[in-house]
Amino acid sequence: MRVWPGSPHPLGATWDGEGVNFAIVSAHATSVELCLFGEPDAPSEADRITLGERTEHVWHAYLPDARPGQCYGFRVHGPFAPEQGHRFNPAKLLLDPYAKAISGTVRWNHEIHGYRIGDSQGDLSHDLRDSAGFIPKSVVVDGSFNWVDDRLPRTPWHRTVIYECHVKGMTARHPEVPPELRGTYLGLATDAVIGHLQALGITAVQLLPIQQFVSERHLVEAGLANYWGYNTIGFFAPDVRYASGGLGQQVSEFKTMVKRFHRAGIEVILDVVYNHTGEGNHEGPTLAFRGIDNQSYYRLDPQHPRYYLNFAGTGNTLDASQPRTLQLILDSMRYWVTEMHVDGFRFDLAPVLARDPTDFNPSARFFEIVRQDPVLANVKLIAEPWDLGPGGYHLGAFPARWSEWNDQYRDTVRRFWRGEGGLIGPLASRLSGSSDLLGNGGRGPQASLNFVACHDGFTLRDLVSYERKHNEANKEHNRDGTDANHSNNWGAEGPSKVAAVVQQRRCMVRNMLATLAFSQGVPMLSHGDEVSRTQRGNNNAYCQDNELTWMDWRLDREARDLLAFTRRVFAIRRQNPVLRRRTYFAGTRLRQTGFNDVTWFLPDGQEVGGDQWGDPRGHVLGMLIHARGGDERDERGRPLHGETVMLLLNGGNGSRRFVLPQPGKRGRWVEELNTARPPRRITGGAVNLVAHSLMLLRFDE
Repeated sequence: MRVWPGSPHPLGATWDGEGVNFAIVSAHATSVELCLFGEPDAPSEADRITLGERTEHVWHAYLPDARPGQCYGFRVHGPFAPEQGHRFNPAKLLLDPYAKAISGTVRWNHEIHGYRIGDSQGDLSHDLRDSAGFIPKSVVVDGSFNWVDDRLPRTPWHRTVIYECHVKGMTARHPEVPPELRGTYLGLATDAVIGHLQALGITAVQLLPIQQFVSERHLVEAGLANYWGYNTIGFFAPDVRYASGGLGQQVSEFKTMVKRFHRAGIEVILDVVYNHTGEGNHEGPTLAFRGIDNQSYYRLDPQHPRYYLNFAGTGNTLDASQPRTLQLILDSMRYWVTEMHVDGFRFDLAPVLARDPTDFNPSARFFEIVRQDPVLANVKLIAEPWDLGPGGYHLGAFPARWSEWNDQYRDTVRRFWRGEGGLIGPLASRLSGSSDLLGNGGRGPQASLNFVACHDGFTLRDLVSYERKHNEANKEHNRDGTDANHSNNWGAEGPSKVAAVVQQRRCMVRNMLATLAFSQGVPMLSHGDEVSRTQRGNNNAYCQDNELTWMDWRLDREARDLLAFTRRVFAIRRQNPVLRRRTYFAGTRLRQTGFNDVTWFLPDGQEVGGDQWGDPRGHVLGMLIHARGGDERDERGRPLHGETVMLLLNGGNGSRRFVLPQPGKRGRWVEELNTARPPRRITGGAVNLVAHSLMLLRFDE
């Protein structure tokens, strides 16, 4: 095979229609070898080529005879000195950090470690056995795809409704998805699934990690798997597990999925894990970054470089303060936007990216570069605003353009509906967009990504069915997962056939779904909550790739009723601009109305004030949003007025008579929604608000 000098840019393996350019960066390597394989499972390479060209720490070559489908890897030479932070070992085949496709998954064996497991010196020992037979191969891809009629939805934030879902979990049991497509990218983009999302009013799917990831050894040996995927090893490669076709087809299948979602008006947001890799701590395997340039990619303990700083709680932390690592993250984001047409990112443990060097910095280089980057200027950016390092909780500290997972919203809504008192003040803040937490830097309600349940924790059904976690299936003696669930089983732990318990649970799920739909901010629904999905009390199902986590599409009457209710509440949100404001409520009187844009009421018809906000006996709150309090405009800047609505919430044990204000000279209140019973005609100036229920009223003028 002919070898030409090639170019240091772009990094990775790039097919240009005539040959393939290979480029890999390593500042501390002494030499780099490109290994070519005839088959992805081959135990040894068919050819080994020394990359003789080095430009600014980039080792490169051009192979005019290489073609798409070529399997390859690297062997990198350099010092093996763990106590100095170097872990080079040319006996270990390494994945390309910029690989666009990876042939398969890691086969766990002692040989994939850079040291001899069981040796008295531990990770300071040196294992010279070849790992090629146990490591998947990087694959050269032809990235061409017909995007001609693809139109990005560009849904504005205030109209966005997010559906968090798992590619496999959504379709593994779907009867209308062809068997060969279940659990795949193409299966997720079938008409049956897209139609379900459209009927719900979903505008964006947020996919749990689909970048190639590693299932940890202890899980594999226990017969489990890293189902969620928060253990990335290939930041450019769609995970091969979700492909239905042959070698390298995951790229075109992912693109096809995105294109079909866009045609339906649905955006695609990726949950990305740029805070750590699947190589674990100092005793983990050597798969890519550790063997390419350990000192450049990872945050090492400055006092003891043998060990890693562990801000992610997974054994290692990528060092975004290093120029080449920051470049890797940004190049990956640009690739998914330009080549794969995704519409946004949700960043797992986002503060890690802004630790500069170790403390969180809201003006970190990562934020500044993303803010100025023309490719990333229009994508949605969502932060999980905490990590596991010291001082890691930073809700409200992210810059403009960022939305943040609002765990304060989650906890307040859960606690209010489980019956805790003294929460009407915090609840009012959450309902109105959490300006107290996220109103910095000119941001609006869309900075708050509201959720009651997500992949991590109880499902909505389990939230009202269990007061304790039941994670025995994870084989960690029920020690994993949080104990702070803020849940209530309403009379029985787990499934119940007692009619009163069942009815109360159904009402509580409706309460939380309606609260989510009618709150200012960006709502996020966790997949399956609309059809009463259960994980049987497991609140940490990260390792359960089975029917415990897969959606059951055999909908009984309860599930069908809940699905209809969920469609209803999000349709109400979509149709009324006052429920999805672009800016925070001003709290000022509207001319000729006598009301504020939002006004808060107690059951006696009086406005809430003073110490009443913190009354420990407070369980009931009314929220009136006036039609003239909306702030939406059409394309010519003309106001789009909605309808005046009043949201009534009773989290207490007793029914309450709620006196209704009169927001207009003529007109009457109409009961639009009631979670306790079918809506009724309102007679007189008050309504009966049943215990543990929610009502939405509309003022008909």
